[in-house]
Amino acid sequence: MGNLIRTEWLKIKKYPAFWWMLVIVALAYPGMNYVLYTSGYKDQLEDPQMGPLLKMLNNPFAFPDAWQTVAFISSVFVFLPSVLVIMFITNEYTYKTHRQNIIDGWSRSQFMTSKVIDVAIVSLVVTLLYTGTALMIGTLNTDGSGKYFYEGSRYIGLFFLQTFSQLSFAHLIAFIVRKAFLALGAFLFYYFPLEPYLVAMAKKHAGGIGEYLPLEISDRLIPYPRWFVRKQDEWDALVSQANIHILYTVLLTALIWAICYRINKKRDL
Repeated sequence: MGNLIRTEWLKIKKYPAFWWMLVIVALAYPGMNYVLYTSGYKDQLEDPQMGPLLKMLNNPFAFPDAWQTVAFISSVFVFLPSVLVIMFITNEYTYKTHRQNIIDGWSRSQFMTSKVIDVAIVSLVVTLLYTGTALMIGTLNTDGSGKYFYEGSRYIGLFFLQTFSQLSFAHLIAFIVRKAFLALGAFLFYYFPLEPYLVAMAKKHAGGIGEYLPLEISDRLIPYPRWFVRKQDEWDALVSQANIHILYTVLLTALIWAICYRINKKRDL
């Protein structure tokens, strides 16, 4: 396992796109959170209808709510590291490095385990960026008591699980398609117009079945920020619902990787 981790890290750190994507995500996370804080939340505080209601609630950008608010906003950008994951796996087939790994003595399962490591490394890096952003924004909006600092920190784990699950789905598409631009197009088409449309149609015509679509399952781990929801009981229901989706997300992610291992075992090199 240690050899696999070292090998994959050497691949990743020598890949310029990884560092470029890291810079983009590092700018996007604090940037968008700041924009929504100033142009979204603070502007609504001045609204004669929304302002009084928001003032009755905790500041969603202060601890403990900052963990959940920043996680929700940052999760919108999961498509950025997804592009990176897609490039990682398709490059293996473009440059035949998957064959070279097998020739060098790796088993098929070890090769697929190395891809799990790739996705885990990217997910961890993205989670660290989210954590840093949440700490910065939460600290700026919270008094110095630190009373509620750790209360919402479970969203660090939920954000990692959500990211790992959705990057695993991106990996599955890339692994099946194997062509970079086709895989990227298929994922982005599904991510942006297709699944949101299916979720909306399912909600309208098929009850709650839309919440079991691949990305929507993990999206529900992190509900809307408190100031997006007008009624407290509605927000409490969303938070409660997120707990069962931890199990669903774990099961879906395990299924995705089981499919990848199975295909890799049967597929011709």
